[in-house]
Amino acid sequence: MDKLIFVVDDQAPILRLLTYWVSEKWNYKVKTFDNAEEMLSSLSLKPDLVLLDIMLPGISGIDALKEIKKTDPFLPVIILSAQGRVDVALEALKLGAYDYFPKPIDTQRLEPAIRNAMKNYDLEKELEKVRENVTQTYSFSNIISADGKMQDVFKYVSKVLNNDITVLIHGESGTGKELIAKAIHFNGIRKNFPFIVVNCASIPRDLMESELFGHEKGSFTGAYQRKMGKFELANRGTIFLDEVGEMDISLQAKLLRVIQQREFERVGGTETIKCDVRIISATNRDLKTAVEEKEFREDLFYRLNSFPINLPPLRSRKGDIIVLAEHFLELFSKKLDKKCLGFTPKALKLLFDYDWPGNVREMENTIERCLILSENDKIDADDLPLHIRSSSPSLESAKVEQYFDNTVILPFEKIKEEAIRNSLKVTKGNIFEAAKKLKLGRATIYRLMSKYKINPEQP
Repeated sequence: MDKLIFVVDDQAPILRLLTYWVSEKWNYKVKTFDNAEEMLSSLSLKPDLVLLDIMLPGISGIDALKEIKKTDPFLPVIILSAQGRVDVALEALKLGAYDYFPKPIDTQRLEPAIRNAMKNYDLEKELEKVRENVTQTYSFSNIISADGKMQDVFKYVSKVLNNDITVLIHGESGTGKELIAKAIHFNGIRKNFPFIVVNCASIPRDLMESELFGHEKGSFTGAYQRKMGKFELANRGTIFLDEVGEMDISLQAKLLRVIQQREFERVGGTETIKCDVRIISATNRDLKTAVEEKEFREDLFYRLNSFPINLPPLRSRKGDIIVLAEHFLELFSKKLDKKCLGFTPKALKLLFDYDWPGNVREMENTIERCLILSENDKIDADDLPLHIRSSSPSLESAKVEQYFDNTVILPFEKIKEEAIRNSLKVTKGNIFEAAKKLKLGRATIYRLMSKYKINPEQP
């Protein structure tokens, strides 16, 4: 085997005996030491396990264990001792020793202990690589953006990485709310613990409580066994409540209790379960309007909104459109193993002028489709979907009456949308005045603004 084991003992007969068993019988590589100093200076050789005696000249086995754990906290150390004292064994295990063996050593027990310890060590190293890859994947430097608005968002987000403040991410569908949530988690103090996603819009309301908090066996029809909820699974990590504005108001009180008291009960249970979880939420709804319309609890809104983050839509950060298009083209060229040299100027102009109502997600899907369909070395205008080719950059800014002629039939939904946009422009974003001029209630104006994704400051 290629595994290397350090054996540290100041008694030559024991060193010879352990070397015989470890190398001759169990086929591991061995390096022996009669003191801890030399062993510690040789850790650069990357051993897979250390057999370490307690009583050593100079640095003791306990102190050597502490130093090993500073160098590599996962490196398995099995402590050997002639004393057989329980307090010494407990101290060694508390400091991170994998196991403790009194002398004379039971080799029948030692061999499986060594094998299992190194197997766990291999798993820990693989897990650490995964953590590093995930952290790198979700680092802010890997979130593609050249626009100043998004750079400001990154600076803002960096303030919450090393604390547990509750974050609410606002943004239209497809703007990358989950990506920002992952960046916060995997670059923060909880990165080595779970990141659990709950889409509040996709889970049926009658199952949502069980999904979040778990249930006891027999608590309802179909509950054949106890189930842990997402909050238990996310313990010590982060729970991401996507589309939290769609959560049923009857569940909002229970979520509020979790935020305030860090405890809950499973459905049908009486046991109070403590949870140490960071909560990040996201919504594409205007929750202030939902509060006014009694669809969302005001106290929960303020709890979730402790640190709001607003993600601008793609149409308001034009500087990212070409950057993202070229990024996705490179990404899918590799994925589809299809060479493409870029976009023609006409295609780039159409991409730039389009409003991207589906934001980054729509662009990603569009570029992949274009690459699949294109038969040229560059993506041309004809490769783009019809709705992008036929879109007009002046559509939103034009007056509604311009469309009433003998050649164009404007969809009724578009007439309503343009009426809202025009009224907000005329009133300079004053929603009360806009509602008055349109002879609509403010709640209706808010609902339509949410439906058409209208920003009163940039209608």
